[in-house]
Amino acid sequence: MLQYGLIGYPLKNSFSENYFNSKFRKLGIDAQYANYPLASIDLFPKLLQNHPKLKGLNVTIPYKEKIIPYLNEVEDTAKEIGAVNTIKILENKLIGYNTDIFGFEKSILPLLKPWHQQALVLGSGGAAKAIMFVLKKFGINYTIVSRNKQYGILYEQIDKATIRTHQLIINCTPVGMYPNSNNYPDIPYQFITPLHLALDLIYLPEQTIFLQKCKQQEAVIQNGIIMLEQQAEKTWEIWNL
Repeated sequence: MLQYGLIGYPLKNSFSENYFNSKFRKLGIDAQYANYPLASIDLFPKLLQNHPKLKGLNVTIPYKEKIIPYLNEVEDTAKEIGAVNTIKILENKLIGYNTDIFGFEKSILPLLKPWHQQALVLGSGGAAKAIMFVLKKFGINYTIVSRNKQYGILYEQIDKATIRTHQLIINCTPVGMYPNSNNYPDIPYQFITPLHLALDLIYLPEQTIFLQKCKQQEAVIQNGIIMLEQQAEKTWEIWNL
């Protein structure tokens, strides 16, 4: 039986586990996808040792950047942005890729309008790096919003002018993810307009409070499910190259 899985911590909700195991059943593939929560990235070599039949892994929070030193090779695009979410295992060789880029591009393209020229990127982690790569590709300027000033502006610095001049807002943080669904990024939602496009990389709950607040201002909204489905399909393609 072929073995695949997901590493990260914690792994309370796994889109990938259900998605791939359903795919394997539909296609009649003798394979299994499992979650491997790692309290520390230092446990990664032991995971490989304990599961020698692994053929591929997905990587999620908080290890998309920390996994890189453990890999033998990193594909050029993933290397450029400094984040890996997919690992292909060939015998003892680990090759890193980033399929978040593909997934986000597919999900945002149908929604972009000519006035979406500046974006607020909430978060500065591995997922945000993939999003910024796509924005740069499309010629969209962006401002990073973080709790750490070294990455961009602070949340408390966002005012009416910031919101009105950034008509694309993307939540790349886990804030608002189940089971902490009552949380949401602290931004002045009252200044959002119908010209805004708000994207949340979270898919559970289906509509986070972040998206609800943006919708109340008549913004166009989208959660992370399309991005996840697209990046999963790209991952499967890579594993079968």
